[in-house]
Amino acid sequence: MKVEDFFNQQNIIDLSFFNFYNAITACYYAKDNLEILKVNKNFLSFFPILGNVKNAYFPDVLEQIGLPAKQIEEFIHDINEKGTVLIPEIKISINDEERVYSLLSTRTKNESFTYLNGVQGQFVDRTAEFNLRKERQNLLEEKIRDREIIEEKSRQLESLATRLAKYLSPQIYQSIFENENEGEQTHARKNLTIFLSDIVKFTDLADTLEPERLAAVINTYLSEMSAIAVECGGTIDKFIGDAVLIFFGDPETEGEQEDALKCAEMAIRMMKRVGELNKHWKKLGVVDGLKVRMGISTGFCTVGNFGSDLRLDYTVLGSPVNLAARLQTTAEHNTILIDEYTKDLINSHVNSKYIDDITPKGFARPIPVYRLKDFKSAKHRKRRKSLSHVGDRVEVNVLDSSNIQAAIEELKRIQEKFESDYIEMKVKKKS
Repeated sequence: MKVEDFFNQQNIIDLSFFNFYNAITACYYAKDNLEILKVNKNFLSFFPILGNVKNAYFPDVLEQIGLPAKQIEEFIHDINEKGTVLIPEIKISINDEERVYSLLSTRTKNESFTYLNGVQGQFVDRTAEFNLRKERQNLLEEKIRDREIIEEKSRQLESLATRLAKYLSPQIYQSIFENENEGEQTHARKNLTIFLSDIVKFTDLADTLEPERLAAVINTYLSEMSAIAVECGGTIDKFIGDAVLIFFGDPETEGEQEDALKCAEMAIRMMKRVGELNKHWKKLGVVDGLKVRMGISTGFCTVGNFGSDLRLDYTVLGSPVNLAARLQTTAEHNTILIDEYTKDLINSHVNSKYIDDITPKGFARPIPVYRLKDFKSAKHRKRRKSLSHVGDRVEVNVLDSSNIQAAIEELKRIQEKFESDYIEMKVKKKS
């Protein structure tokens, strides 16, 4: 006789199922052939669609509560082949509400009580955990989307700032983006050195050149003049067609004498650069090359934001601006005229020549006018790397200094082309 024969089979099964009976999970116990023998109360409360499941085939119960056929097949395979099953996520719709469960099952073995050999398992309700995880995932995805939006907006702002920088002088651009009192329109009375230049007979040039060539000429000219102005510390006020208005002494100043000296250096460098580029412009159809005239004056101006609520312009107002314009108009081709105040400030460092006393339009008294030539000594000039080179056999002139690296790459390509042509010539001579 076996030990199991001395005990009541049903009592032993009930006793073995006692811990599951009070569990908060939905528990079941089935025979080896998956015929259900016992379930706890939570099993039916979890799945109200089920009625009496005793003696029912467990895979049929899984189908009845809505498990996909694929998961049922996986359950049967794993319980038979592996003896254990873990399905971490089972989604079941109960009363139009999606619930999420995990199913854990294992085969049981008992040598003393063979009728305990079967399958025991439980459904764990993980809906709350799943919802929290889903919410966390949604928050994470939302955070990622927000970060992507912020990054995209940052790229757009950076691109906008880069484009905006081309419309403003670097000093003005910096002051705008660093100004904490952005709502205030501040104006100041300052002693400034004003520079104004234009191209002689530019209207005739615009009427004769093709639009593409005209654009190439004027863009190169303004780019080169702007680069020199920025290097010398000038604030580029505006371009008026071919005319350029620049001032020194705001928003930063090194003193009125130094401001005037930097303006003089800028004008001299601009004039020399125009001469260097004239060969290039003649090839574009400017037959006689470009001729410029420049005027410089120093005096007290009002500087700040002027305009309307729709558009502001950071600019200068005052008689020195008008005087610089009159001097520029009076100047002969390729000359720089300065007023007496500017001459007195920089006279110890530059060579200048008295021209005449003129009474510009809008001025009540004559103004002594001087022609600015060059610095008296090389030590007073600002150091500047030449953008041109004239050798015994080769002349190099950088046409656009805004991208020196591109010019270097172009010179390398020219070198490679010359080397290739030279080798080809030697081969032809030998043959």
